[in-house]
Order: sequence, then C-alpha cells, then structure tokens
Amino acid sequence: MPPEPSPPPPAPFFDSAEALGRGLEGAGYFADPPLALALWLALRLARPLLLEGPAGVGKTELAAASARALGRPLIRLQCYEGLDEARALYEWDYGKQMLHVQLRRQAPGADGGAVDREVEDLFDRRFLVARPLLRAIESETPAVLLLDEVDRADPEFEAFLLELLADMAITIPEIGTLRAAHPPLVLLTTNATREMTEALRRRCFHAFLDYPPPEREIRILEARIPGIDRALAAKLVAFVQALRRLDLRKAPATSETIDWARALTVMGARELDADLVESTLGLLLKHQTDKESVLSGLSKLL
Repeated sequence: MPPEPSPPPPAPFFDSAEALGRGLEGAGYFADPPLALALWLALRLARPLLLEGPAGVGKTELAAASARALGRPLIRLQCYEGLDEARALYEWDYGKQMLHVQLRRQAPGADGGAVDREVEDLFDRRFLVARPLLRAIESETPAVLLLDEVDRADPEFEAFLLELLADMAITIPEIGTLRAAHPPLVLLTTNATREMTEALRRRCFHAFLDYPPPEREIRILEARIPGIDRALAAKLVAFVQALRRLDLRKAPATSETIDWARALTVMGARELDADLVESTLGLLLKHQTDKESVLSGLSKLL
C-alpha cells in the first residue's frame, strides 16, 4: 500500500509588519515600512488593499511576492475595458448543459416530467465554470487575489466588485450567495488612468507606491541581477534618478531600471559613458521626444 502523501507545510504567519517586511524581502521584494504595515493590516483585518502609483513601480510584483512569502496561491484577474461577469466571476457551461438534457431525453423510460425536473437542475454548481473571482472565493486554502489595473475596467465593473470587497462573498442568482470559507488577501492595483469611485475606495485600505529611493533601488538591482557590480549599480541608479527629475512624458520605472541594468551587465559594461547611454537609452525611455530631450543635455546627467 503506497504511503499517504505528506501534509503541506503550514503557511507562514507574520506577527508584525516588520516580520512581514522581512518575509517579503526573502521573496525578493523590498517594501518600505508604511507599505509593509498597510499590507499586514489588510492581511490581519481581512480588508482589500488598493495600491496606487506610477506604472512599473512594483504593484503587481507585490502581489506575487506576497503569495510567495505567505505560501498562498496567486489568482490574478487582469482588468480591461469591457470586462464582465462571464470573464471575472463565472459562466454557465452551455455545451455541458445541452449534452445533459440530450442524454436525459434519450434515456430509457424518460418522461416529460422527469426531463422538466432535470432542466430545472441544470443551474447547479456542476455546470458552472469558475473564473478568477469565484476561484478565490471557493479556494480550499487562503489565496492572494490580484485585481490588476482595475482602473482599466468600466465603472460598472467596480459596482459589481463591491459585494466581494465588503463581504468576501459573491451572489449567483441561480444558486445564491457564496461566502469565502478562507477569505483571500485582495490586492487591487491602479495606474490612475481614471479616478476610482468613492464606493470602492471606502471598502479598501490604501497604499501609494512611488519610485524607490536610491539605496533601495540598488538593493533591488542586486537582488534581481546577482553578481552585478555595486559601483555600476549605484551609477545606473543615480542616472535613472536624475532622469525622473526631468519633465519627461514617461519617467523610467523600476522595471525599466532592472531591464537596463541587466542589458548592461550582459554587455559587460563597467562604466557609464555617453556612447553606452546613447546606444541603450531606448531601454529606459519609450518616447522619442524624451530621448531627444535627454540626449541634448546628456553631458550634464553623467
């Protein structure tokens, strides 16, 4: 008789925001104390956390790092214009329902009354296709639910989310209200492409993620690019920080700093010079007008 599988290890428990911050660092994410505290309170009080800030500062990565640190599955819903319940919550498997009806009609001794009863039973859980929100509610273990770029969805979708955010529950008209046995840690991200409704904000804790200070950005580079020369990392970060003080159409984000540093490392660079920066500037700046503006005053930035 084969041995029974070993039970999964217990999920990590963090008894303070400082401990959670260390857990995130172990998962490769460097959170400042206010962010670690906001996340810890959201976790302990079972409240959603709305993460705002420029694109590329680590909002989505915080959800992934939280899942790793907490030992939880990550369930992600990427939001977009036109997102509806069928893609976010559930939809009925009409093909399976029709097949079920056909099989019942073809069964020996089937009568109209039995078929009618079967049709009434079509709208039960076995014919339901779970989408991310329902999967998070029904998860047998606590999950991390990421609602990514929620500002890209329509305001009507925010109204649809309110029951989940307030009660950790969802209502399916044909079945009823389903409540989470293990409430997920819900993280919502927004790049401020539009203003969130006050109803959504009331139901969430809030944290703003900005570009990291130089020392933390250097630590991020060292964690993401093992073996990077610290002196080079410091010079890269100083240059990027100087770019962010300029009036650019889009300032380089942390993710772009990482891409640039990884590229320079692959190229074997040890120093920053004008030719190297000019040839790789497209990794940092994504608009031609920004590149032209920076190149015109490059000598002052190096």
